[in-house]
Amino acid sequence: MPDADDALVVFTPSGRRGHFPVGTPVLEAARALGVDIDSVCGGRGLCGRCQVDLCEGRFSKHGVESWLDHLTAKSDTEQAWETRRGPLCDGRRLSCSTRLLGDAVIDVPVSSQVHRQIVRKRAEALDIELDPIVRLYYVEVQAPDLHAPASDLRRLKDALAHEWQLSELENDIRVVQQLQAALRQGGWGVTVAVYDDRRIIGVWPGFQEQVYGIAVDVGSTTIAAHLCNLQTGAVVASSGRMNPQIRYGEDLMSRVSYIMMNPGGELTMTRSVRDALNALIVEMATEADVRVDAILEATFVGNPIMQSLVFGINPVELGGAPFALATDEAIDGLWATELDLVIHPNARVYGLPCIAGHVGADTAGMILSETPYLGEELMLLVDVGTNAEIVLGNRHRLLACSSPTGPAFEGAQISGGQRAAAGAIERVRINPLTLEPRYKVIGGELWSDEPGFDEGVAPYGVTGICGSGIIEVIAEMYLAGIINQDGVVQGSLAERSERVVADGRTFSYILHRDDNRTLAITQNDIRAVQLAKAALYAGIRLLMEQFGTQHVECIRLAGAFGAHIDVKYAMILGLIPDCDLEHVNSAGNAAGTGARIALLSRRARREIEEVVRRVQKVETATEPRFQEHFVAAMAIPHRHDLFPHLSAHVTLPSVMEQSGGGSSAGRRRGRGRGRRA
Repeated sequence: MPDADDALVVFTPSGRRGHFPVGTPVLEAARALGVDIDSVCGGRGLCGRCQVDLCEGRFSKHGVESWLDHLTAKSDTEQAWETRRGPLCDGRRLSCSTRLLGDAVIDVPVSSQVHRQIVRKRAEALDIELDPIVRLYYVEVQAPDLHAPASDLRRLKDALAHEWQLSELENDIRVVQQLQAALRQGGWGVTVAVYDDRRIIGVWPGFQEQVYGIAVDVGSTTIAAHLCNLQTGAVVASSGRMNPQIRYGEDLMSRVSYIMMNPGGELTMTRSVRDALNALIVEMATEADVRVDAILEATFVGNPIMQSLVFGINPVELGGAPFALATDEAIDGLWATELDLVIHPNARVYGLPCIAGHVGADTAGMILSETPYLGEELMLLVDVGTNAEIVLGNRHRLLACSSPTGPAFEGAQISGGQRAAAGAIERVRINPLTLEPRYKVIGGELWSDEPGFDEGVAPYGVTGICGSGIIEVIAEMYLAGIINQDGVVQGSLAERSERVVADGRTFSYILHRDDNRTLAITQNDIRAVQLAKAALYAGIRLLMEQFGTQHVECIRLAGAFGAHIDVKYAMILGLIPDCDLEHVNSAGNAAGTGARIALLSRRARREIEEVVRRVQKVETATEPRFQEHFVAAMAIPHRHDLFPHLSAHVTLPSVMEQSGGGSSAGRRRGRGRGRRA
């Protein structure tokens, strides 16, 4: 039976309850019941993370009457915190400084929960359980005593064990090197960073409120990074830049060739990518007004060659069969200084595991982000880049492969191609009767046939065509009959339109012409896109064949390219197989999101390390059926595969009509059923 002087406290939303002596701090009661309340300062009223709300009223469900006078009045500590930080919300209290005087129902808001859910704002929001591997703890350490000799480190560990129940902690020598100065500067009060609840990795004098981490996706073309607050999960800055290794070759194999032909080339490439990473770190830290020594954790994803070079591993074995990885395990616990990073010297670095020779940690990040392994739905994940990564499966089975698409989708190898920047054509529509185009450019809101377009693009002009524009213009050329199923420009249309012009022994289509430049889609441009899309589709088909299916239920397009293309046009061109268009959408930078999830959640790290062991790798380079699938996929959208879902939105040209070549190619049956901008 509870004592008469006990108070019953019920915590929501957890529902945990218990009796405690009157005068017990709310935070102490919460800890005793295992309630999830955040705190860094150890109940000293410094951090303000332990805020709670008193629920007033009669709660028959809990058998409790909860009133304002059942808690102590606002304390001096709370008032001092409000003086420093601003007033608390109405009814909100610091649980460390508030004591029980009677029965109470206490709500722990999401912002005060340690393992709160961080919602990623995108089409299908997923929850990240916030449980970073690095956490801060404030402690006050006993001053040294001549009559009770114990080292500063020993007294620090004793304080952590007493106040935070962190026992048997290990430490780095670098902590010992910093410790005595920090203790004395802080008046024996210090903030300690503990890694994985078992190792001290940092110490600061006084109260250190925030600690940060970076999540990085090292792509062969671009590097994207996020700076995150490890206490809240918030992304406080993001940045990206070109991978400087591109000067050694645009594709991965050319970079491996450079290393093979230039002894020490791997050291040069490693140095260049680390320099770029440090520039990104400084840029993000400056933007967010964060000290670089407050960054205590970093996670990395990348394809196997990029991942190898970041971590100083020579990737030459990945340049030829059997494409042997140096390691397929996660890279864990490195010091930041081992990668020459300019963050806290004792910060830890984690690299997600690679899956196989050409399926890397970026694919693991994509899998972690999209979680196909948790559902029954057969999901196809495609990360379109210079080298496409493809994953197919569900909770029963996962298959993965890579496919050498080349840089055509990113504007390279295209006569008027460029990367996505202001002035690049990104949307295209072609009138099937007149063959006249209209288009939109990045940085402008108007279509080219709308009043004010020229004035709108005057600051930068029309400079080229980016990946999404390339996809749309070739798909539109097919729908308008300018090219046939084999991708051949129909030269006879030159009699109907000045847009179709002779170009040596072939023909081109003029998309844009002004006083400064002419942007034409040449036969070679079309062929480059066909080769890229055929390699991608063949890889997908190979996985579907080995999975034993003719259909997929959901398609997620990852990467910057996947985020900007119109999925309908991707399907018209034949980049992806037929699927309900409502179930085809962008996953954004899923690899980078996976890196961010791993940064913020220990459980997620262990989860993806287990999942990748179950992924079955399919090697496209040695599969005899790949070439057969590739040849069939050169046709637009495909030589044999049908597209019934797509046909519900667009009337595809008749192959028989086009096979006659010449003028018949321009006379098509009716257009699609609307749905065209």
